[in-house]
Amino acid sequence: MVTTTTLKGTRIFRNVFFMASFLFCTSLFAQDAVNEEKGILQFETPVLDYGTIAHNADGVRSFKFKNVGNAPIVITSVKGSCGCTVPTKPDAPIMPGETAEIGVKYATNRVGAFTKSVTVTSNASEGTMLLKIKGTVLPAATAASATPDKKSGK
Repeated sequence: MVTTTTLKGTRIFRNVFFMASFLFCTSLFAQDAVNEEKGILQFETPVLDYGTIAHNADGVRSFKFKNVGNAPIVITSVKGSCGCTVPTKPDAPIMPGETAEIGVKYATNRVGAFTKSVTVTSNASEGTMLLKIKGTVLPAATAASATPDKKSGK
């Protein structure tokens, strides 16, 4: 015959065993997260300011960064927020301590103020990062009058 004391003891044993198993498994996953090696992207600046630039000027700039983590970084994609912003990425992995650049070309044939973004996807600890470019493209007539006349020197 099974007594109520035996049933209570079995339940307590099951509960203690379940809790111990749960805590053990949790501690294993926590160790994996702590020991995991990751690259870390450290950009000189997350925003490139073109300032005021002439119409049809050179719109090529770059975001410089360093891998300050402890594992190589592979950038899988870089995407501009529109067709006027064309980014380029490094093809090779960026090893710990190395520096690299993400290039960006803005179409300066578009007049006026602009703020665009570049989304960077990688295996770094950040996963996905958002970079920004901004500036103002002058109208063609304003840009021409701001350029000194070669004959007069004005």
